[in-house]
Amino acid sequence: MRGTLVLFVSLSLLQGTMSQTPPEGDSLTECTDGYEWDVQSQHCKDINECVTIAEPCQGEMKCFNHYGGYLCLPRSASVITAPEPSSQAPAGPPPQSNEAFGSCPVGYQVQGESCVDVDECILDLHDCQPSQQCLNTVGTYSCQCPEGYSKIGLECVDVDECRYRYCQHRCVNLPGSFSCECEPGFQVAGNNRSCVDVNECDMGAPCQQRCYNTYGSFLCRCEQGYELGPDGFICNDIDECSYSSYMCQHQCANEPGRFSCICPEGYQLLGTRLCQDVNECETGTHQCEEGQTCVNIHGGYHCTDHNRCQEPYVQVSDNRCVCPVIKPECRELPFSIVQRYMSITSERSVPSDIFQIQATSVYPGAYNTFRIRSGDDNGEFYIRQINNISAMLVLARAITGPKEYTLELEMVSVNPLRSYKTSSALRLSVFVGPYAF
Repeated sequence: MRGTLVLFVSLSLLQGTMSQTPPEGDSLTECTDGYEWDVQSQHCKDINECVTIAEPCQGEMKCFNHYGGYLCLPRSASVITAPEPSSQAPAGPPPQSNEAFGSCPVGYQVQGESCVDVDECILDLHDCQPSQQCLNTVGTYSCQCPEGYSKIGLECVDVDECRYRYCQHRCVNLPGSFSCECEPGFQVAGNNRSCVDVNECDMGAPCQQRCYNTYGSFLCRCEQGYELGPDGFICNDIDECSYSSYMCQHQCANEPGRFSCICPEGYQLLGTRLCQDVNECETGTHQCEEGQTCVNIHGGYHCTDHNRCQEPYVQVSDNRCVCPVIKPECRELPFSIVQRYMSITSERSVPSDIFQIQATSVYPGAYNTFRIRSGDDNGEFYIRQINNISAMLVLARAITGPKEYTLELEMVSVNPLRSYKTSSALRLSVFVGPYAF
């Protein structure tokens, strides 16, 4: 414990000049040092140097006023005025009281005819530490710690509220207080302690297309036909055409967020990926003249004359010519020629069966053979006989169009019992389209 200095001061030693009166007839009043003339009482009045002098005492010393001067004493010192002997009472008005000396108890001062409480906190007459707050009470004062501080020894030390887990996520201790912080994706709730999820999608999340809120975060997603970029926010177009050459039957065209298939001229889109040949002969979009027949081929059409029979043949139907036996030149020629048309696409896989030949008349005991009579100068085709009455025309080499082949296929019938031999021909026009499907 700190010691307390108690100072007893006799008023009779300090009041000798209190009743100074100026000489009669002297208009200029003078008082000794430490006093000033009081016009109302017509006496010299003590000056309170503790009030009129700025910082009269330095360090931990406390100012105590007395008549004609002041004292600098430790803050723990108490001044008790000794009673004045009656034999030394001066003539004249009673002395004035102040906070250090007077007839009032410690902590009070004379005001008129009564004692009033001294506010030591306002007058800086307390000994509270800089970290403490002075609280005035009746007749004295107390030193208290601000909210958020606790007293340890003589000092007020900040209370670390974060030790008591006041916050849901993170606690930040502050002088005399604390604050709560939340992890990214959360915000402090109304109670300033809990954390609630933030809907980033409603707060301008940087998603280019779609945003999905999650607990504490968010996700960006893209529309169909787009993929999320490396940054997780931007959506980039997917080039579906680069994934596979089978996306479209003919040509693939990439577009933002999608793709489309394009068909060549003479074809139309079937569904979304396949190309279907347009039959101009059925739709009436051909330009064949009168006397011509429209033959549909892949990607277009072909106009042929109605009568394609050449001497010595005679036309007997739309697509059949006959060489009369009465004409001598017909003896070495096929008896009949039937006209047929077909169309194939370019780059067809080989070998490939493309046309079957079938005998329409079968005679007992006859043997039939099949051959390519003309039109296959480069060996792109050959005949594969299936049985006695049928054979298959085979594409032997890959061909590229547009191109037209006119093949004359012949079936020779021989009957050895009757020494009979005859033949018939099939004139086949093969149109090769420009596109491979």
